[in-house]
Amino acid sequence: MGDARSAARYDGWAARELAVHLGLPAVHLFDEVGSALDVAHALARAGAPAGTLVLADRQTSGRGRGGRRWSSAAGQGIWLTLVERPNDASAIEVLSLRLGLRAAAVLDRFADAPVAVKWPNDLYVGGGKLAGVLVEARWRDAAPEWVAIGYGVNVLPPADVEGAAGLAPGTQRVEVLGELVPVLRAAAAARGELTARELAAFAARDLARGRACVAPAAGVVEGITESGALLVATPGGRVAARAGSLVFTGEGAA
Repeated sequence: MGDARSAARYDGWAARELAVHLGLPAVHLFDEVGSALDVAHALARAGAPAGTLVLADRQTSGRGRGGRRWSSAAGQGIWLTLVERPNDASAIEVLSLRLGLRAAAVLDRFADAPVAVKWPNDLYVGGGKLAGVLVEARWRDAAPEWVAIGYGVNVLPPADVEGAAGLAPGTQRVEVLGELVPVLRAAAAARGELTARELAAFAARDLARGRACVAPAAGVVEGITESGALLVATPGGRVAARAGSLVFTGEGAA
């Protein structure tokens, strides 16, 4: 946490005030961090309880899937990491999908159009990327000791990112947090694989279903399984992909 700069307030709210407002044991505020995920892991390693929230106004070296690095501007979005301590290893396999699905349902309220989900971890509005989640688990003796749930939501679409989306004008970050944090915590507490209801809800928001893709396999997307695999119909038969990025035909890797 050497490059982190602590903050006294977040949109006028002190850390303790936010913790009470959100029903959390602790909130840690930063003007700037390299990665909120790194801060959360350090706190968890030191014994931070489940529900500990890290909020950064700006990240200089945010971490995405596949080790991608990115920066996030001050005041432009919500850059958070939540520490949870689940005890169901099978649920962690589908956690990013579950988090995205539940977040989409509440972010509908703040968006100008319905929020769509893209396997495995992104949310879209009107064809533009609105949010992304990255879950990093730490294990002890084959059991999860904690997970750090990193979530980035554009409140304003970044001007330097082509195809990015934001929330409706006038959206207040703390109001979004009040809706978002409880569903993220509920998703982290859920057990087992995706339920039939969750699969149906995902299908209703699925950005990819019926579209041609070139990765993680070349074919047409058919949906997802209860274990979180992406189903792709290929010339050689159906493929269930469990890793990689979903790239549509005619676009670059996201």
